[in-house]
Amino acid sequence: MVRVDDSEASARMVLHSGVTFLHPEDAVFEAMLTGWERQQRGGRRLQKKTIDNRTSVIRRFMDYTNEYPWRWSAQDMDEWMSELVAISGRAESTIRNFQGAIRQFCDFITSPYYGWAAECETRFGTHPVQIAHEWNTVAHLVDYEGSPNRRPLTKKECQRLFDYADEQVTKAIRLKRKGALARYRDATLLKLIYAWGLRCNEASHLEVTDFFRNPKSPELGGFGTLQVRWGKRTKGSPPRRRPVLTVFPWAAVAVEDYLENVRPLYKTAEDKPHLWLTERGGRLQNDSIQTRFAEYRDALKMDKSLTPHCLRHAYVTHLIEDGTDPKFVQEQVGHLYASTTAIYTGVSGDFMNTMMRNVLDRELAKSLETR
Repeated sequence: MVRVDDSEASARMVLHSGVTFLHPEDAVFEAMLTGWERQQRGGRRLQKKTIDNRTSVIRRFMDYTNEYPWRWSAQDMDEWMSELVAISGRAESTIRNFQGAIRQFCDFITSPYYGWAAECETRFGTHPVQIAHEWNTVAHLVDYEGSPNRRPLTKKECQRLFDYADEQVTKAIRLKRKGALARYRDATLLKLIYAWGLRCNEASHLEVTDFFRNPKSPELGGFGTLQVRWGKRTKGSPPRRRPVLTVFPWAAVAVEDYLENVRPLYKTAEDKPHLWLTERGGRLQNDSIQTRFAEYRDALKMDKSLTPHCLRHAYVTHLIEDGTDPKFVQEQVGHLYASTTAIYTGVSGDFMNTMMRNVLDRELAKSLETR
């Protein structure tokens, strides 16, 4: 016998014993979702947004099948996946996320430790089963499944983008437009995302006190190191911190100029710690960064698939191109694995570059011998 846990996610704790429900099927289904949400939030420490997205997938699947979880079958899974691929045209990564949510929900309600299978057997004479199997779900075979059009910006494209952003500041000042302050802020922000290889969310959450002096680079003053405090979460962990060392002196000059001459012009500059302020005194959000980048990208007639994250890709690529140690780059961008950093760049690794150099030297030697 397996003892049913008395955790707040179990059927025993979510469903009130002795209560007769007017619609028992709906009541048990909602209780299952409540228990699953508690299990993810409490034991796994997942974020509310992640939990809500997974719950939404389960509700959508139930609406599609018009059946409760204890009557789901692998055939239901196959038919829904076929519709999502053939009719809705969902991306492979989206399909995998949907399948993962269904697999984890089925794992939860079929686990004997939470008692949901026994509860269904008692109330409805049947029990839930796992419907997401190896043979009817997408295998995760590659590290990156984004659009093939997504790529790093070239050095020339970065320069064009930064020059254009600076031109918009000059133009707004000359025409005495209200948005000059915001355009100066955004021009500096785009440079910072590239120069320190940040994600949008990391850049958005920066505060004035996140820059520090580095004793190994005294010429950079108080901008030798940037402390990123809102790094990407993994597996329910809190935001990961990391120090990012300044490698582009020109970027430190740009940020210093912004802090000394532009940010103080915001009315709430003295009261708010945010590095990037809005006119109302709030923190600049990711959507605003995306919108400004898209505006400049389209004005320059660049590929529409490019996003601010491509500046982070460009940071990695350009450092590797210039011969920077890949381990250093990996630490700078906060990747746990070197293979993740490799996804960000089209530059070959040491082994491939060494082999290429050997082949080129051999072919050059042959050509010289035949002369």
